Amino acid sequence: MRKVYFFATCLGTAVCQEAVLSGVKLLTREGVEVVFKKNQTCCAQPSFNSGYFKESKEVALHNIQQFSEDYPIVVPSGSCAGMMSHDYLELFKGDSDFDLVKRFSERVIELSQYLDEVLAVDYEDKGENVKVTWHSNCHALRIQQSAQASKNLLKRLKNVELIPLEFEEECCGFGGTFSVKEPEISNAMVMQKIKDIQSTGAKYVISGDGGCLLNIQGTMSRLGIDTKGIHLYEFLLKRLEGVSL
Repeated sequence: MRKVYFFATCLGTAVCQEAVLSGVKLLTREGVEVVFKKNQTCCAQPSFNSGYFKESKEVALHNIQQFSEDYPIVVPSGSCAGMMSHDYLELFKGDSDFDLVKRFSERVIELSQYLDEVLAVDYEDKGENVKVTWHSNCHALRIQQSAQASKNLLKRLKNVELIPLEFEEECCGFGGTFSVKEPEISNAMVMQKIKDIQSTGAKYVISGDGGCLLNIQGTMSRLGIDTKGIHLYEFLLKRLEGVSL
């Protein structure tokens, strides 16, 4: 039996619990044993992006100690997976712990990549016909490069029509601390993203990143827009189980 660690992310445990649970269930459906370490914490991306490198190293080393066995570390977020598999190497460059960090980072994989590329899942879609569109989170797209694997999973669903955004690769304006530091610019960016989403006529906008969904869905709700945001793994599980969205 395959065995993996599951890194839930801080947003996952705080506000996207359904997506986290769905991710775990998607793995167990494939016969994978999931190990969840209760003392895991943030991947350190917010502090890293804000220049707190010493503190970020402490957080990273704490996580590395949690996932000590040689299992893949599956992460249901391209943003956090990118931080742990790529940015940790930049953070620890020239450090005495670099080799330890490198061995850890090599085991990190985003959940969609694990399902698509490692397990090559075969999905039976039990849902009704629906049109959706996909938002590629910046870090997933450019750092972890997991966006294509995520879209591959959606394309396995026979009753789902995936309509591409015209400006799929444009940031939604969240950017973690960016949305707090530059709220006016962030709002202008999410408004453009929502305009693009609406132009597709899709019923749902799907993303593999909780932060982007909070930003996009929160703004659409305030504007009274009917299009709904949903996390990729929550969407996938509901389609496989035939549960209404």
